[in-house]
Amino acid sequence: MASGVTVSDEVIKVFNDMKVRKSSTSDEVKKRKKAVLFCLSDDKKKIVVEEGNQILVGDIGDTVDDPYACFVKLLPLNDCRYGLYDATYETKESKKEDLVFIFWAPEGAPLKSKMIYASSKDAIKKKFTGIKHEWQVNGLDDIQDRSTLAEKLGGNVVVSLEGRPL
Repeated sequence: MASGVTVSDEVIKVFNDMKVRKSSTSDEVKKRKKAVLFCLSDDKKKIVVEEGNQILVGDIGDTVDDPYACFVKLLPLNDCRYGLYDATYETKESKKEDLVFIFWAPEGAPLKSKMIYASSKDAIKKKFTGIKHEWQVNGLDDIQDRSTLAEKLGGNVVVSLEGRPL
């Protein structure tokens, strides 16, 4: 069921900037987003970038020690969100980076919010071409343990996430 909600151009730009990892200067790399949250606009007609709820690559090691734990803390306990997380992980063979689309619908969110976010999810997913990993999360228990994300990324072959062994 479609909700008629549209996706703002800024959301698409953020996704494209995160998806394309062209060789950049170190300053450009620092400004690249590691994680970002999207929400519905106040009138519930558009999906927009949620101001202030992002982690930049340059923050890691500076103001952010553990980007994954920091991302989890950005999620509101009483409302839904969409998120993009640029996961860096290692398998026994190689280092990898993949974007993960997260649909956050916690138990404590109002029913109306859950319904509109669920029915608008396809609108944003259609704009995010090439996403390999999608994860619907319904509470902190599902997302706090990084091994759950590691499982989504590659099952039991993932040995570390964000440089931390599992």
